[in-house]
Amino acid sequence: MGGADQFFIRLLRGLHEAGHRVRAVTRDSSPIAKALHATPIAQTHLPLASSWDLYSLLRVRQLIKSSQPQIVQTYMGRATRLTRVPSTSSAVHIARLGGYYKLDGYYRHADAWIGNTKGICDYLVRSGLPSTRVFHIGNFAPEPEIHDSTQLQALRVDLRLPSDAFVIFALGRLIEKKGFDDLLHAFAQLPPTLAVRPPHLLLAGDGPMLEQLRRLSESLHLSDKVHWLGWQDQPGKYFSLADLVVCPSRHEPLGNVILEAWSYSKPVLSTATEGPTELIKDNVNGLLVPARDPLALAARLKSLLSSSDASLLQVGMEGKKTLDARFGKSTIVKCYLELYAHLASTSAGKMAA
Repeated sequence: MGGADQFFIRLLRGLHEAGHRVRAVTRDSSPIAKALHATPIAQTHLPLASSWDLYSLLRVRQLIKSSQPQIVQTYMGRATRLTRVPSTSSAVHIARLGGYYKLDGYYRHADAWIGNTKGICDYLVRSGLPSTRVFHIGNFAPEPEIHDSTQLQALRVDLRLPSDAFVIFALGRLIEKKGFDDLLHAFAQLPPTLAVRPPHLLLAGDGPMLEQLRRLSESLHLSDKVHWLGWQDQPGKYFSLADLVVCPSRHEPLGNVILEAWSYSKPVLSTATEGPTELIKDNVNGLLVPARDPLALAARLKSLLSSSDASLLQVGMEGKKTLDARFGKSTIVKCYLELYAHLASTSAGKMAA
């Protein structure tokens, strides 16, 4: 599960904990369904086999008729396309978007839309959706795990890290748009004697580029400095261990990894893509470099390796302040509930144009 999938689960839990009845429509064998099995959240399993899965479409309509919800919220294109609220229902269909997706045939039939960044909301309005029915609500990060110094020292030993290593952490799907090859090229340019603390890169993730990235790491002679962690559903201990978290994406609509790093008060170095530029004020609550520019990324990494621990700590603390003020769990869940109440109170349960 990626950041978007993890947030879907966190939002369901947040709504349930706030005292609201929630039902998730999922695939029986999906990672999301398996994760929800350990929660009190009710599920209905459907194939959701394709955008033209008539069986799932009809079952969703039947479920809406039988359960009579006030709000039907869909996540991503296929689920939205397969959800058609019966004309006799007062339920409001909200489509939630976490990217700049194609709208025709997938999203336009909804009653309202949520974008998790201002940029996405602007895109929806530019694409012809009415601004009065487009709403901006961000994501929130999971609660940070607590790891004491003994646990972190044991993790260092397990990873065969020098006791004085400067730990750089990055994670995500190993796909082209995440820019991990740019990060490896940048990391290879760091002189090992530049800093008192030798830099080591922890890379958590899996995907189609795994072997390609491993070969690149070897060709750049980084085998002893890059540590491949595989996919991590619970990466908290690595956030705790990190001195710096890097988001090298070439395209990043939001940047859940940034929010999660901030929950651990960690400084973040990110490329200046769509989402991160909304979150980060350079040199205040994070650090920005141009996307697709390994030389610029390497230069910024070099400067950070020479920075004082106090200056990095200050950046991390400012990130935590931003998280608490704008992206806290209670804040985001409250925004969703207030929006639901607003939409449900409109005439016939439908949003006025």
